[in-house]
Amino acid sequence: MMSELVLTDARIVTPHAVVTGTVVVQGGVIAAIDAGRAAAGEGLDGDYLIPGLVELHTDNMERHFAPRPGVRWPSVSAAMAHDAQIAAAGITTVFDAIALGSTQDHDMRITSLAEMLGGTRTARDNGMLRSDHLLHLRCEVSYPQMPDMLADMIGDPRVRLVSVMDHTPGQRQFVNPEKYREYYKGKYGFSEAELDTYLDMARARGARHSADNRRAVTTICQQHGVPMASHDDATPDHVAEALADGMVVAEFPTTVEAARLSRAGGMKVVMGGPNLIRGGSHSGNVSAGMLAELGLLDIVSSDYVPTSLVESAFKLAQDVPGIDLPKAMAAVSQTAAEAVGLSDRGAIEVGRRGDLVRVRLVDGQPVVRTVWRDGTRVA
Repeated sequence: MMSELVLTDARIVTPHAVVTGTVVVQGGVIAAIDAGRAAAGEGLDGDYLIPGLVELHTDNMERHFAPRPGVRWPSVSAAMAHDAQIAAAGITTVFDAIALGSTQDHDMRITSLAEMLGGTRTARDNGMLRSDHLLHLRCEVSYPQMPDMLADMIGDPRVRLVSVMDHTPGQRQFVNPEKYREYYKGKYGFSEAELDTYLDMARARGARHSADNRRAVTTICQQHGVPMASHDDATPDHVAEALADGMVVAEFPTTVEAARLSRAGGMKVVMGGPNLIRGGSHSGNVSAGMLAELGLLDIVSSDYVPTSLVESAFKLAQDVPGIDLPKAMAAVSQTAAEAVGLSDRGAIEVGRRGDLVRVRLVDGQPVVRTVWRDGTRVA
């Protein structure tokens, strides 16, 4: 017999409305959405039932592999800890953002790359993970060996998104040199003299490798049919380059102009949940809230705080005129999924995967109470 899950007495957030009723999942797929209360099934006491959240870009995994400076945690355990936090936040599909290259040769993103990939693969292959884990490869174009690293990984079926980054001083995210100095002094503990040496090295490396490496990334991805995202675009030239390269997602544009041109060119604009919840960017760039008010925000990413995804959806619906709860929820589920070709999930619709999340508002705070993936409870 096909397994069946019946959830009733729920405020169901569909793509078009919030309706009180019942959702039936059979064999892991949504089979029916009915108005009214079912005679049998699990009652949700009027809580919201939302689609499982879809996260395209999270740096959360890294902190579990390196929980403190100089500490490396066992890889499978780290992957499971990351997964538990993701699932508890209502995220049923997560694109773990793996950096290929860095501005620092001894960065843990390079030294621990094989461990992170191996740990997540082992945990996934052995059924140890709650959420569906895919890979988002973040390609640092200034890193000399990055194209070779990408070529080695592009055939992995978990790779479903590739983005192009340039963290050369003075580029994109940190056009403000003081913000750059502040961030990297804090990240690496540089003295002023050490920071000056690092900045000179990073600028020279960017000038030598960035342009050629960017072309290599686009060529490899186009050959393999993998969707691409631009990262931290700031100017019309940045956006024009991204559109010419065939990119479909604009991650964290740093200005209103870049967001508007990205949207006009057909890219989906992604901004960070922490930016939205905090009311601004930690780098001093454009706020996610401003883009939402201007109608230029398509997708929200939790970035480095998993719980910010569900919180962002309810905040958008509460604070931004013209954005109701179904539209806000699409920004953390359906729009994200479909932007990268995942049409089987991300919405409470008949025929889609039974990825569902029960949420209760407590004094305005969204509280994730239960999570189902493919109709099976995982959190």
